[in-house]
Amino acid sequence: MMAIEIERKFLVNQNLLPGSTKSFALEQAYLNDDPARLVRIRIADKKAFLTIKGKGSAIARPEYEYEIPYEDARELIEMAIYPPIKKVRHIIPYEGKKWEVDFFSGANEGLILAEVELEKESEQIVLPEWIDKEVTGDNRFFNYELSKQPYSTW
Repeated sequence: MMAIEIERKFLVNQNLLPGSTKSFALEQAYLNDDPARLVRIRIADKKAFLTIKGKGSAIARPEYEYEIPYEDARELIEMAIYPPIKKVRHIIPYEGKKWEVDFFSGANEGLILAEVELEKESEQIVLPEWIDKEVTGDNRFFNYELSKQPYSTW
């Protein structure tokens, strides 16, 4: 069965954010330039993953993710076609959902995005008060696009 990632993405009002239950550093980079089949390397603390994302709708797309050795990921990030994205991810539970709030650094400094994964595209969710604006369909906020065209250049 195909693995599908269904998520919505939002800008955040930092002043209203509660504390997080968990946070960790992320570094990720892309090995190709084909949005129909993106290959991403991600390091989350000391774990590393190879992810292949297919083309889908604004909210859902195929995604396959595999854990790989940390040392391999470090080498693969050096092969990336654009500079890596760096951010700190905070996990904030709200109304039965796990919200992932990313504070970007480097060329994307100042950008704060929240993502929430859904069970199905039509799932209704309660938005926390700290959500500012939905950007799910805005390609500029995809991590792949942020690696090519960082937030600081807009």
